[in-house]
Amino acid sequence: MITLKKVQTKKDLKTFVTFPFTLYKDSEYWVPPIISDEMATLTKGKNPALEHADAQLFLAYKNKTVVGRVAAVVNWTEVNEQQIKKMRFGWFDVIDDYAVSEMLLNKVIEIGKSHNLEYIEGPVGFSNLDKNGALTEGFNHIGTMATWYNHPYYIAHFEKFGLETEKEYIESKFDFRTVPVERFKRVNSLITKRYNLKPLSFTNSKDIIPHLDAMFELFNNSYSKLSTFVPISNKQQEYLKKKFISFVNPEYIKFVFDENNKMIAFAIVLPSFSKALQETKGKLFPFGFLKLLKAKKNSKTALFYLIGVEPHYQNKGVTAIIFEEFHKSLSKNGIHTCIRLPELADNYASHQIWKDFNCEIIKRRKTFKKTI
Repeated sequence: MITLKKVQTKKDLKTFVTFPFTLYKDSEYWVPPIISDEMATLTKGKNPALEHADAQLFLAYKNKTVVGRVAAVVNWTEVNEQQIKKMRFGWFDVIDDYAVSEMLLNKVIEIGKSHNLEYIEGPVGFSNLDKNGALTEGFNHIGTMATWYNHPYYIAHFEKFGLETEKEYIESKFDFRTVPVERFKRVNSLITKRYNLKPLSFTNSKDIIPHLDAMFELFNNSYSKLSTFVPISNKQQEYLKKKFISFVNPEYIKFVFDENNKMIAFAIVLPSFSKALQETKGKLFPFGFLKLLKAKKNSKTALFYLIGVEPHYQNKGVTAIIFEEFHKSLSKNGIHTCIRLPELADNYASHQIWKDFNCEIIKRRKTFKKTI
């Protein structure tokens, strides 16, 4: 018999967060979260995203053993201001038993109906900066700290339940050593002179902080037309600054300014922490922090996390400035592999940016939707 339990205590929450550690204990591709960080993400009062969203967490039990989990999420900014009547679900993990998936997803539908919402979609997070999508291809590639991993049978469970594809994302990689840097140098020279632009790079994290508010404003402007977009509030911005600044190598953040010192482009690249996170097993202490610090300095794989360009400057070659700056930093640090984190398959403007990089698609993922 399968039963559902709503997460109500800190002990329940830890059980919710750590269930995947059992589910994927034999996987060489699953990358665990940091347990304390994941618990904070799902705790009201610690994650400001939950000031504008409700998240109900559920555990599925069978014979007193946890066999599944799900977060049922309503983003009220999306529902009330954008008039998108979506019931979100995420943090979805199950054993290979369709009855468990069915019970968890029916609970999501039940909550969605109670709020008069029109459809469910998932796996998604609270906003477009959270993890999104279930893996549909590329199960034999190691995950990242910015994505969810899942077993192939999840997709069969979704389809049996009647969920249909809503959005598709692609992830790709390229050999950094083959990047056509001379081309970017030529374009960079032309663009910086034509528009009187200037790049800014860093060697110290504290020097980045004064520019982060402008970066988030630019992020909201440059991503507002995407179908997944939900604005990032000021409190969320402050939270994200504290959460991610320790993971970012300051050399891997690039800004571009116009002649009036207004930021018109930014890019964030992260060192790959995948292997280090697997070694930490979700714990920062006593030695996990040191493993992450070592990966931050020495990883030879880099993840292209975010690139944003002011709409007026899009399609004008501004990214050539960013790529030349990255070439200097990544070459110095011996990077040989670059991963492009999930991008919407229909975000053709973004795909054009990478047309000269000989990218190889290594993963696909989807969100799934059902009318309720």
